[in-house]
Amino acid sequence: MIRPPVRPLAGLRWRAVHWGWAAAQRAGEVTAGTPAARRFAEFGPGSVAAFPPGGVFGEHWIAVGAGTLIGAQVSLSAGMVPGQDLGPAPVLRIGDRCVIGRGSHIVAHQSLVIEDDVFTGPYVYITDQNHSYTDPEVPIGRQFPRNVPVRIGSGSWLGAGAVVLPGAFIGRNVVVAAGAVVRGTVPDRCVVAGVPAQVVRRYVPGDGWTPLAGRAAEPVQGLPQLQDPIG
Repeated sequence: MIRPPVRPLAGLRWRAVHWGWAAAQRAGEVTAGTPAARRFAEFGPGSVAAFPPGGVFGEHWIAVGAGTLIGAQVSLSAGMVPGQDLGPAPVLRIGDRCVIGRGSHIVAHQSLVIEDDVFTGPYVYITDQNHSYTDPEVPIGRQFPRNVPVRIGSGSWLGAGAVVLPGAFIGRNVVVAAGAVVRGTVPDRCVVAGVPAQVVRRYVPGDGWTPLAGRAAEPVQGLPQLQDPIG
């Protein structure tokens, strides 16, 4: 067996690059009290937004609670464009002790609330605005979008690649399966999966987690379902 020649300089360069990248990651973190954190409406103690970030703008209307971890390449935005005035109160709220997975996108325009202890996998997409397609003669991208508030209840878990659309009201301690698309309301303590998401399991006191395959998600009393703009 012929071994390749040892190249000590290549090893040194490799270590230097990785050391430099690790140093940049540490220096680029957003934590409470840093200049980047002061641009937010709130950025609680113990919270960290990892480096490198995704697209972040509208920080003045974004509130992050305490002890929350926002992964690398996560995009957080409030409003349509940087500098847009959205009023006196935050429109995007992320609670305490949350974990937002790498590469996720959270896009708010009116009201998007993620309560405490919500964990997401990577590449989750959550928004309170979507394109309208009311007029079939006009390109969808040119029609004025619609805003409908979104809320994700405490203790919930969103799997990798899950999508939460405008009007979604997700209860507490809900599991959203990887790749599911949630639209409408979801009761507490259940598992939803599919496109569109349906309840496949629900916790029943005394019976534990009961399969409910094929059963549509049940509405949460007092919360509106999102309606199609057509029909």
